[in-house]
Amino acid sequence: MDLKEIYIGQLIKQRVSECDISITRISKFLQCSEEEIEKIYEKKSVEADVLLKLSKLLEYDFFRIYSQHLILYSPQASIKYNCAKTQLPSFRKNIYTREIIEFILDLVETQQKSKAQIIQEYGIPKTTLYKWIAKYQK
Repeated sequence: MDLKEIYIGQLIKQRVSECDISITRISKFLQCSEEEIEKIYEKKSVEADVLLKLSKLLEYDFFRIYSQHLILYSPQASIKYNCAKTQLPSFRKNIYTREIIEFILDLVETQQKSKAQIIQEYGIPKTTLYKWIAKYQK
């Protein structure tokens, strides 16, 4: 999956197909017409409340796709905060999912990117990358 360009409508349609859920059930759950569901499948982005409902119905965390995008393309260490104090929750550290690790290791194995490029572009610590290679690489 390409995490750089996310077309959430296509991913929702894929999950609906995998779960074999009828469009009638989805439209009743979202309280909208079947035509509106078809339009969702064509969208690049979906409103958060609709995405939350679909995540519950389809038993899949679509928000995690965006979280993984943030981990890869905007690592926590590189984010510059405009204000030091916030009432929003703060997260202790990045959590690299198995999919992220496999994606990075695939880049190394296929030589699409060098280890130095991965460290620089994705902000993954050098020691973390080498631990992944030792632990997961085939």
